[in-house]
Amino acid sequence: MNEILNQEKSIYLQISEMIENDILRDILLEEEKVPSTNELAKFLKINPATAAKGINLLVDEGILYKKRGIGMFVSQGAKQAVQKKRRDAFYDTYIRSLLIEAASLGIREEELICMIRGETPQK
Repeated sequence: MNEILNQEKSIYLQISEMIENDILRDILLEEEKVPSTNELAKFLKINPATAAKGINLLVDEGILYKKRGIGMFVSQGAKQAVQKKRRDAFYDTYIRSLLIEAASLGIREEELICMIRGETPQK
């Protein structure tokens, strides 16, 4: 959790992304305890309710789970769930619009793949 909060998006979303990043980097492993909302709030100098909102977002997605009276833990399969979520978002944000634009320009799939690879398309 070395990232620094910025003004570009809501703090609670940044907190959930920080935890996801730690899961993807194997800093937080399955069944491992994650920092509490109070620990996050103190470390990031934010309201504990904001930290809780970020954590609860991941609980709602099944990436974290609560052990009553003990804390929050990384769920089994969390890394794969985060990867799928991020792949889907990547596709929706970048690939889908790229394919639509390529089609409107009459670029065939084979040509597009060559362009992405930096190769000269076959005519």
